[in-house]
Amino acid sequence: MGLIKAALGAIGGTLGDQWKDLISCEDMGNDVLMVKKTTKNGIITKDSRIIVAPGQVAVIYDSGTILDATAEEGSYNFDQSTSPSFFAGQFGDVFKEMWTRFTYGGAPNKEQAVFFFNIKEIKDNKFGTGTPIPYQDWSHPIPNQMTGSMTPLRVQVRCYGKYTFKINDPAIFMRNHAGTADKVTKDDLVEQMRTEVVASFQNVLNELGTANHKVPVLELPSNTDEIKKTMDEKVFDAPIRERGIQLVGFAVESVTLDDESSKKIDNYELSSNAYMQQGTLVGAYANAVQDAANNANGAANGFYGVGMMNMASGGMMGGTAQGVFQGQGVSAQTPVDPFAKPEVAAVAAAPAAAPVEAGVPCPKCGTPIVGKFCTECGTPKPSDEPAPAAPAEEAPATEEKKCPQCGAVVTGKFCTECGTEIE
Repeated sequence: MGLIKAALGAIGGTLGDQWKDLISCEDMGNDVLMVKKTTKNGIITKDSRIIVAPGQVAVIYDSGTILDATAEEGSYNFDQSTSPSFFAGQFGDVFKEMWTRFTYGGAPNKEQAVFFFNIKEIKDNKFGTGTPIPYQDWSHPIPNQMTGSMTPLRVQVRCYGKYTFKINDPAIFMRNHAGTADKVTKDDLVEQMRTEVVASFQNVLNELGTANHKVPVLELPSNTDEIKKTMDEKVFDAPIRERGIQLVGFAVESVTLDDESSKKIDNYELSSNAYMQQGTLVGAYANAVQDAANNANGAANGFYGVGMMNMASGGMMGGTAQGVFQGQGVSAQTPVDPFAKPEVAAVAAAPAAAPVEAGVPCPKCGTPIVGKFCTECGTPKPSDEPAPAAPAEEAPATEEKKCPQCGAVVTGKFCTECGTEIE
């Protein structure tokens, strides 16, 4: 009840007349997965010849049980008086389990046949996502102002590609799918497999979009190895494995975004560029304010340059300038710039120092005139360009007095408001 490998060159030789039956299967190509072969009366007699071609597995079936099997190419004699040989190669353990456990209900009382399985890689199987699949794109992170963390941009993608598969367990394939059918082709299950492949791929996308992987959405086609590795490690293709089938290759050929996701990314790029430009201007603006504040002699020129900068930025710095010069800092309603440097925010929030009026030198005595008249000599404040200052004489210390004419409090010899001489 087993297979005995025939001598090389026996086919077509002098032993040909000793064969009871010759059972073989032509090449099954890329479309046929299993073929049933038997004799005219459905009985495989002793000394029948069975030929196994490369890329095939031959399983001897007898009324619901497995008599023998082999995945080793060559020519075999069938002998019911011997025990199973299991010239199995890579499927040795599988065949032994088939022989001891496999049964198929509903089989005829007496039926013998050889089932040939195609164990080559079945190629050119297309898949595609009919509807967009959600994906978390870490290549476009969004700052969370409440927690200080980053969250991925949620997009919707359509993916298209191809996959390959092969039968890796003939026993499971026969029990769970093929049964004792005369012929099983790829078309019999490819539609169902396509649905299961897309479901598995969606699970992979959910995994690749986590913080552990952070695969950019537009780089998915170049991460074929990562996709297949993740699918194997997480056993996302479990429904396919339950048919005795293994996914061998998986390639994403194209990834497209839906219209809404494309707009999201376009707006993200525009916002990022705007934030970068604003951050640069804010930094330059803050430096200009600091330089102007630290430069006592050139403060006016410094702040004039700040005003020119604000005009050049199209008013972008207007809100910031208002807050700085009014001593209010950044308004609570002003959007927080996630790209701004900390020192910029500190400068914007700092209150500005009150300006100190220097006064105009008196053309007579040189004392700085803050009001309308000189406090030392009573000379009116000049309206034109000030004359060269005369050497100032040290004024004696005087007490505060009240002008008898206008009532202003003065410390000099003349009133700074009306020019009346003070006794």
